[in-house]
Amino acid sequence: MSISKLFLACSLALGSATLCLAPAVHAEGQPAAKADKKPAKRKAAKAAKPAAAAAAAAAAGATAAVAADGEDEAAEPSVTGSAVTEFACELGNKVTIYQNTEDENFIALRWKKRLHRLKRVATTTGAQRFENKLYGLVWIGIPAKSMLLDSKQSRQLANECKSPEQNKPAETPAAAA
Repeated sequence: MSISKLFLACSLALGSATLCLAPAVHAEGQPAAKADKKPAKRKAAKAAKPAAAAAAAAAAGATAAVAADGEDEAAEPSVTGSAVTEFACELGNKVTIYQNTEDENFIALRWKKRLHRLKRVATTTGAQRFENKLYGLVWIGIPAKSMLLDSKQSRQLANECKSPEQNKPAETPAAAA
């Protein structure tokens, strides 16, 4: 289940709660008198409690469905038994990638003392692209470098990220001979 479906369920529950809180209207279409408003508000408040409980249950059910789908991007991933690659980026930033050799569709990325789970996204260019839509993180890796982007704020978090393998100087044909 996607985040948009979760928001839709919550907005529907909130909308129904708002309708329950609408002021009472007489059959002639005139608003109720001031003396009648207090009992109507109490009744609306009592009716809103089950609606709020229903909204909370819908949100909890949606969260459980997201976890059941295996795409729970909020939970911190387990990194036991993963291959670790540390990247040194410009401005002193560091990114650590944990990759399970058996599952190439997901990586765990450590950024600013937080571990995030990112899912592989297919590209036409051959670049490695991983995303966590909940937090807006995008990791793009090409042979020369990698970068971490924040898609929600449309900015770079870390650029010129290189692993120790990428930092090695390229061997020139003259040196090889």
